[in-house]
Amino acid sequence: MAVTGARGVTNEMLSAQPRKDVIRNTIFASLLFLAIALALAGLCVLIGKNLVEGWSRLNLDLITQNNSSNPAEAGLRNAIIGTIWIMAFVILMLVPLGVGAAVFLEEYGSRTSRITRLIEINIQNLAGVPSIIYGLLGLAFIARAPLSLGYTVLAAAMTLTLLVLPVVIIASREAIRAVPTSIREGSLALGATKWQTIRRQVLPAAIPGIATGVILAISRAIGETAPLIPLGAATFLTFTPSPTTDSFTAMPVTIFSWVKQPQPEFQTLAAAGVLLLIALLVVMNSFAIWLRNRYEQSW
Repeated sequence: MAVTGARGVTNEMLSAQPRKDVIRNTIFASLLFLAIALALAGLCVLIGKNLVEGWSRLNLDLITQNNSSNPAEAGLRNAIIGTIWIMAFVILMLVPLGVGAAVFLEEYGSRTSRITRLIEINIQNLAGVPSIIYGLLGLAFIARAPLSLGYTVLAAAMTLTLLVLPVVIIASREAIRAVPTSIREGSLALGATKWQTIRRQVLPAAIPGIATGVILAISRAIGETAPLIPLGAATFLTFTPSPTTDSFTAMPVTIFSWVKQPQPEFQTLAAAGVLLLIALLVVMNSFAIWLRNRYEQSW
């Protein structure tokens, strides 16, 4: 009954709008629908094109075989493992840093503080920096001095974390800001400390929005190639990388190297690799969306 009443009130308010506003809203909604349709059409064309070209190589050998100079024996096993290692380290560093920064800025930072304003300006500026600049930054300060981690998986993960960190911070801040103030006031009135209120009331309520930001960040990080090239990501690797191995590779880098090869067999491999990368991204996002919806329902 409450939902039916709310819908009736909403429809009545919308019908009472001036005719010009109704026309403008209709045009705006149509343009948004057109933009979504064009984006989905482009994605379908991309998937269809790669499906036609790479169907012959969509088999278990693509997953179980390492890269090779022979296109008939080449696969993505080492690149898949390298990508999983990198994304695992990215998630381990991204979530605490991004959520912690958002909690500090929204719950503890003063709106008039110079430090808070400086952090906000830097976050907004970093969100628009090209990805190749992060690769050069990681090469200068992470792979080399002062951290001197070398050309390793950890260096690549730290660089990608810096790349997508602004996305998580901004999304987490919006999610925390959307939690009603009455929840905080009620928790404090019952004797809870500020940290207990944040940990037990604010963060659980903000998890769906935070998870959305993490999903968007991981989706961008998993397909990045430009930051990994300056960090020594191998375009041709025949062994399985580990977190402590200097040489590593990732799926986008291997696919990029296949695209540059003149042999048509490598072009077929690249098309199959694109489909596999999209499938891996869909699986990771589906799990994250399921986890987000579960927390949303439990809350």
